[in-house]
Amino acid sequence: MKALPLFAAPEMANENSEELSAKEAPEAEEEHLYETVEGLGKTEQSQRLAVEELINTEISYVHNLQLCISDIRSHLQKKQVPEIDLDGLFSNIDDVLHLSKHLLKGLEATVNQEDEQLLRISTLFQELKEEIENVYKIYCADYDQALLLLEMYRKDPKLHKEIADTLSSMVPHTGASDLTFFLVMPVQRVMKYPLLLQKILANTPEKDHAYRALQAAATAMIEVNANINAYKGQKEVANKYNKPGYLTLRDRLARLNPHSIAKKTSRLSRLFMQEAGFVPKTEDKEFDELEEKFQWLASAVTGLKENVASYLGNIEVFLSSRPHENELEIGLETTQLYCQLAGKLHKTVFPEFKKRLERLVYFPLCNLSETLKGPQKLIKKRFDKRLDYEELEEKRNETGSVAYEEEAAMNTYLAMHSLLVSELPVFNQVALQWLGHILHSFVSIQKDLAKLVLQEAEGEIIQLPHRHVPEADYWKIVKDTLSQAEGQLSSFRKKFEMVMPSPLVQPLAPAEERKVLLLVNKHGADKLYQVTSNVSGSKEMDLTLQRGQIVALLHDKDTKGNPNRWLVDAGGPRGYAPSGKLQRYHIAQSQKPGAQTPAQKDGSENVHYSYYWPQNPSPPVQFCTPSLQVVAAYAFAARSSHEVSVQAGQPVTVLEPHDKKGSKEWSLVEVNGQRGYMPSSYLVTVPAPGPPGWSSPVWPFPAHQT
Repeated sequence: MKALPLFAAPEMANENSEELSAKEAPEAEEEHLYETVEGLGKTEQSQRLAVEELINTEISYVHNLQLCISDIRSHLQKKQVPEIDLDGLFSNIDDVLHLSKHLLKGLEATVNQEDEQLLRISTLFQELKEEIENVYKIYCADYDQALLLLEMYRKDPKLHKEIADTLSSMVPHTGASDLTFFLVMPVQRVMKYPLLLQKILANTPEKDHAYRALQAAATAMIEVNANINAYKGQKEVANKYNKPGYLTLRDRLARLNPHSIAKKTSRLSRLFMQEAGFVPKTEDKEFDELEEKFQWLASAVTGLKENVASYLGNIEVFLSSRPHENELEIGLETTQLYCQLAGKLHKTVFPEFKKRLERLVYFPLCNLSETLKGPQKLIKKRFDKRLDYEELEEKRNETGSVAYEEEAAMNTYLAMHSLLVSELPVFNQVALQWLGHILHSFVSIQKDLAKLVLQEAEGEIIQLPHRHVPEADYWKIVKDTLSQAEGQLSSFRKKFEMVMPSPLVQPLAPAEERKVLLLVNKHGADKLYQVTSNVSGSKEMDLTLQRGQIVALLHDKDTKGNPNRWLVDAGGPRGYAPSGKLQRYHIAQSQKPGAQTPAQKDGSENVHYSYYWPQNPSPPVQFCTPSLQVVAAYAFAARSSHEVSVQAGQPVTVLEPHDKKGSKEWSLVEVNGQRGYMPSSYLVTVPAPGPPGWSSPVWPFPAHQT
């Protein structure tokens, strides 16, 4: 029996690394070797020599690993050459050394157990099988990348000299001229374990009580090599479909060809047939559960990242407002106390809080979000490959065979699926722990902020006018003050609604009205829902929707029976949307005041579709339709004579809502007498300045109590 080949080792890094033991091993051990075998039979001598070879080569191997880590890698770390990726070169070599020391300790413990030595060695390898596989599969999968890095460093004279100088100064006795000499050792060693065990087995009689155990140990090491080889193949497939980089539209179009178009069309056709129930869909509950956990985790990370970014933006606005530097009409004594405290907080506490929030919460969230992109791409690619696999599986069942390329495509899906099933649980667990640490940091930062604010405000709190007021009286003052502020806020809201459109009813654009009318005719008004916040699709058949968009409900669960994922019609594309971001949409019928409604050809009423958010009943408010104007939502700098520059918030006059070619992405506008084009997406319609005479409510500080 032979171990499966894992890698083709470079010419310069062959058995020389194992021969290093002859130079390094003490002479006393060699003398002991020959003294021990004198007087034994030929078979027993060969068996004893094979055991000694296993132990002595392991001693040499551990010694070389220690040289690689303690001398070579440590020396390169001290040089601090940022261009050299030490993690990429050495991978998990620390784990390899730790495992090898454990194995060597166990092998050395068997030396004095003559009758039980072979049995002990066999048991040791079987016990360490899983750990050997887990440690070496990572190192072997990263080995090709390490070789690519070394090849890149050889082309850079400076980096090549740094590595060569390290080898010549730290390990001159090895004669190694290249780092590959050491990096290949773990790859060679894991392949040699089954060979060494088979050599011992070949010199052990079948009637020996340790024969079966040795046979099982050799088989276990062969399986380890086979599994490592399979894992390496899976990683290669994953790396192929998980390459970083952004493809432009031109790049994507250049990659289109009749074969790719036919393949994508076939996948889409099969997907529709599966959703319609015409063809069966491969069910894999284990993977579905793993994917669902991953998608919920990805959604949580994305939502938290957006919320923290918004929080940081609000902090930035708060820090830039500096109300304590303005004149405040809340009493001289109170103003002085407030300005003194707010000045200290704005100068030191709040800026430091913002920095810690960015460093310990937001940036780690961004890194975690980037890390999630790799598995997301693999999951989407697996979905495409699964459709291919199902079609090819049907073909093989019907015809009895498939072409070589088709067999390779089926194996690609199986490799990708196996990799995801084995690694997604670990990834989900690590990502969840990562997210937990981030949330813990966020809570700690908030607690620290509260503690610092209380420390800074300790002197001002003593001077507060209500410090000596009994607790019951104090809370009565607070309640009265809040009640007064609530009344002022209610009055302010009513005044505000006199000059702003009511939030309950917002007219739809004509194009949106037509789409809503189409959805009503197809599905009925009771099926309409409105998107309450932006939706970014992450799974197959997921839709990307904008806040405020109207959709029609087709089914209140997905094909897996998940009630949190609804199938909807977005007025063209159909797909899934989270039910938590959909709210019932009601149609409000209205007519323009003072104008007659033209009769419809079919006799139906003229229906005006508007946003309506169900809320608690409130007293009717007199509504005055304000005049509207178009302003620039963002600043735009002209890049040619055909364009015009505008400032954010500047009113503009739209002359044509399209360019000369009819594209609505650009609008012809007039600003301060100048005409030119600007992006249509930069324009918004807002109410014109309202009538004067209303002002913000005043929240007076309660009178001083004695």
